[in-house]
Amino acid sequence: MDALCRAEPRPRRPQAAAAAAAASSSLLPWARFSAWLDCVCVVTFDLELGQAMELVYPYDFRLTEKEKTSICYLSFPDSYSGGLGDTQFSFRLRQSGGQRTTHYEDDGEYNREAPLTLQRESAHYFGYVYFRQVKDSSMKRGYFQKSLVLVSRLPYVNLFQSLLQLIAPEYFDKLEPCLEAVCNEIDQWPPPVPGHTLNLPVMGVVIQVRIPSRVDKPGSSPVKQCNQENLLPAPMVLPSIHELDLFSCLAPLRYCCDYRPYFTIHDSEFKEYTTRTQAPPNIVVGVTNPFFIKTLQHWPHILRVGELKMSGDLPKQVKVKKLAKLKTLDTKPGIYTAYKTFLHKDKTLIKRLLKGIQRKRPSEVQSALLRRHLLELTQSFIIPLEHYIASLMPLQRAITPWKNPPQIRPFRQEDFMKTLEHAGPQLTCVLKGDWLGLYRRFFRSPNFEGWYRQRHKEMTQKLEALHLEAICEANIVAWMKDKSEVEIVDLVLKLREKLVRARCQHLPVKEETLQRIGLYIETIIGSLPEDLQAVLHHH
Repeated sequence: MDALCRAEPRPRRPQAAAAAAAASSSLLPWARFSAWLDCVCVVTFDLELGQAMELVYPYDFRLTEKEKTSICYLSFPDSYSGGLGDTQFSFRLRQSGGQRTTHYEDDGEYNREAPLTLQRESAHYFGYVYFRQVKDSSMKRGYFQKSLVLVSRLPYVNLFQSLLQLIAPEYFDKLEPCLEAVCNEIDQWPPPVPGHTLNLPVMGVVIQVRIPSRVDKPGSSPVKQCNQENLLPAPMVLPSIHELDLFSCLAPLRYCCDYRPYFTIHDSEFKEYTTRTQAPPNIVVGVTNPFFIKTLQHWPHILRVGELKMSGDLPKQVKVKKLAKLKTLDTKPGIYTAYKTFLHKDKTLIKRLLKGIQRKRPSEVQSALLRRHLLELTQSFIIPLEHYIASLMPLQRAITPWKNPPQIRPFRQEDFMKTLEHAGPQLTCVLKGDWLGLYRRFFRSPNFEGWYRQRHKEMTQKLEALHLEAICEANIVAWMKDKSEVEIVDLVLKLREKLVRARCQHLPVKEETLQRIGLYIETIIGSLPEDLQAVLHHH
């Protein structure tokens, strides 16, 4: 490990090195690194400046001043804490300064294959923090306070926090050369491909992870041991890249509002989120400063996390409380909400979890029980919606080659509600309650809009694919017999446009179908006069 950290860092991409890299590979410098991380930041405490950005690596990565300031504040705890040692947490940050170029050239294929909850963000960064605070008499302040931060567009909480556990202690000991060596190793990793199990070597350790795919069966075990050919030492297998993700229990629904796992009073959105002149925003924020309890008293839901006493009447400690009871800064842990629940609580699950606490069942098993329950509950809720939206798809026999595909019928909420009597969640879920009220509440939320928009897009693409297949089966020569040159040229242009769209959007259509349509286009062009052929070939 020491040898790795003392390894000479690669040159900082001079022209000759860049040319050699280009010759050996089509990838740009830092392209592999950028598939995982945008940059690595080091934030330190300066007596005069407070939190200050000490280092951004790779050196040519550009953060705006606003982003640098936000990362600095978000990388240190926002409340007085005398606790010494190491702390890990994560945050989510809105990108500022508009779109920017990146070394990683992804055409969107990753997002098409990845589960919705694990897609690469385009407008936000995730920050994964390893903060160290230890006494140090050589520092004026008397303490060493520094954070190593991995900045990425991927919500891989478990992977990046595990990576930090390996590299941060070494970095604090050996500093910049160690960081350069690690980044160079990450620049050799294969890109994250949904459905693939990857071996990621770093600092003498091989991290083995499986990148989830959207075709994975919900609730299936994430990592299967893959062939470990010549892997020495044995890999560190992570059961999940994202297990700590706050919203992964909500799969297969994507959380469509904003969320900030860690938020401070210095955040640029602080005024926007804490104003009382309008309704609270659709956002979940995680905070450590008690100041927020008073500032956000008007918010409809507040979860106060604290130490639970392991003796006594545990259910009373975790009881849902009315928001009116949230009065003082020393409020007890619990959920304070103005929300009226639509479904009755699952007493069987609560008993199982409580029994697990009493028997000191491992927290991983408890989490798995809870995730399974929430997944099954979500599936019971979503299956009727999936059945109804599938009924809005035009019949395949209505798709003909020479007409535009028929439209998807509109989603009518009242029509959907009528289907629930015979095909509702009661068929797969034993929980009782006001399911109709829950659906009506869901229809008013951004999460429904996001779900419907995504499903409508997928159905539209399926229609396009079916239309291409119908064209493939058609007799184009027979169609051309009584058509004018103008109509034939128009067909060529439309088919070309469809072909380009199919490839750009990665429509669910066989490659042989696309190739056949390409041949059709060439055949049609070949039947036209030479002057028209020249024009069409030119275009």
